[in-house]
Amino acid sequence: MGIVLTFLFGVANFAMHKAVLESRHPLLGQVPWFTHLLGGKAGFATEFLLLLAAMLLVAEGYSAWGWAYFGYSVLNGVAAWLILTRRV
Repeated sequence: MGIVLTFLFGVANFAMHKAVLESRHPLLGQVPWFTHLLGGKAGFATEFLLLLAAMLLVAEGYSAWGWAYFGYSVLNGVAAWLILTRRV
């Protein structure tokens, strides 16, 4: 069950990441050059590696990593909401 939830949080993180990149928010123009590396795909690769690591650790019985990934997802959600609603 933990793996499925972690995967679903990962899908949500990818969706939020894509929505923020497509928002063309002025804040995106102020981020460092490596954020735009490979047309923004480097960020997706990093997101994938985080998800993969979390899922592997949860599968091995380290449920705390599932909770950590949940916290990471909540923070991503808050940040995406702030950016997409133009509150920052």
